Amino acid sequence: MDIILATNNKNKVLELKRMLEPLGYTLYAQKEKGIQLEVEENGTTFEENAYLKAKAIFDLTGCAALADDSGLCVDALDGAPGVYSARYAGEPTDDHKNNMKLLEALQGVEDRSAAFVSVICYIDPEGEAHYFRGECKGTIGLTEVGDLSFGYDPVFVVGDKAYSQMTAGEKDAISHRGNAIRKLAEYLGAK
Repeated sequence: MDIILATNNKNKVLELKRMLEPLGYTLYAQKEKGIQLEVEENGTTFEENAYLKAKAIFDLTGCAALADDSGLCVDALDGAPGVYSARYAGEPTDDHKNNMKLLEALQGVEDRSAAFVSVICYIDPEGEAHYFRGECKGTIGLTEVGDLSFGYDPVFVVGDKAYSQMTAGEKDAISHRGNAIRKLAEYLGAK
């Protein structure tokens, strides 16, 4: 089955394809289908934003669509940056600036616990929306580390490694998006 990914984020595309294509699904980034669409993410929850993106692609193409909305929720910041993770330091989005703003906000804070959250909205060929939520608990490090990264990966630490220090396989096995994708894959496999 073909599924169109409602994202322009090349790193999300790589992660989603890496985890779902071995299960027999063919995933296309919206650009691969010639779709030039930027959906305004004005929802107040990860679920709302994922739905807005997936629904826009489904309405445009009539094909099964999948969107991920994810973000970092820091306990000491009352869940911020949350749904505003990508735009935390303003527009245009900049991963390094987001990380620096986060580290500055946590300067001198002892409780650095956080969770990465991913919600996938899958709209099936009949137009019905299905949601899959994954989380990964960790802490916020003191500085950016590692090379294998995007987003908050250089500052989000699980155990003794930042996401950015993990191989793709290590990260996929524990990550918020990996957990959500496994739930989606289980659902798709049961159909």
